[in-house]
Amino acid sequence: MINNLYKNKENAISFYQMAYEGNPRKAVELFVGDQYIQHNPLVGDGKEPFIKYFEKMHAEYKEKSIEFVRAIAEDNLVALHTHQVWPGEKEYVTMDFFRFDENGKIIEHWDSMQEIPEGSANENTMY
Repeated sequence: MINNLYKNKENAISFYQMAYEGNPRKAVELFVGDQYIQHNPLVGDGKEPFIKYFEKMHAEYKEKSIEFVRAIAEDNLVALHTHQVWPGEKEYVTMDFFRFDENGKIIEHWDSMQEIPEGSANENTMY
């Protein structure tokens, strides 16, 4: 089970990075199972809507960047905590959750994204 957890973390990061950097079709081919259930309300359900969304995002925002801050795996789930910088110097913290099937393929996704504010009521970072 430990090796699967480690491999699932690696695959979740590779999947997300590949799609984010402009090759969502290859990411889906390599890392997604027979089904892909999407919970982000801005992205359609299934593989093809995911591909189209990320192709459009890449075409419109080529200068965006992503840093993977941490990855946590438990059972068949992987959580990714990322830092994203978008054009106009907008920065976001994201949290993505991926569910894997018994073959180590991604079959479900949830996420939450928040713009990093200029000020904070405390001295802690969002990471």
